[in-house]
Amino acid sequence: MGIRRAGEQSSPALSAEPTSRFLAGIELIRRGEYFAAHEELELAWRAAPQHERDFFQGLVHVAVAWYQAGRGRQIGTERQLAKAIRRLTRYAPAHRGLDLDSLLAQLEAALQVAQAERFEHAVRIDLHPVELVEEQQ
Repeated sequence: MGIRRAGEQSSPALSAEPTSRFLAGIELIRRGEYFAAHEELELAWRAAPQHERDFFQGLVHVAVAWYQAGRGRQIGTERQLAKAIRRLTRYAPAHRGLDLDSLLAQLEAALQVAQAERFEHAVRIDLHPVELVEEQQ
């Protein structure tokens, strides 16, 4: 996860807490434990420096979107996906080792599914787990 692209800045002011919470949250998203991921990422967001708060909050929205989708909540899913896209876009193409271009494409596709499927009466929506891809050099 520690891979950086040329031009991406690393700040010595970044504390260890947002980083450890971020890594834990990402792992929980990868395992499909969206509620727990939300909790970890929210703690990272609260501890993060101002210039990274939207990044962490965007990831919180990703976790909540998938949690809402799993509960069959169309409007909540759509809103969380839109918020995630809005917050994460400015950090593309990559940030903190995450390939955000790939993640944003997945979020856009999920939003289209959510809007088209009209799953408000479904017990569960079968969206694929979020694929958070490490940045390639």
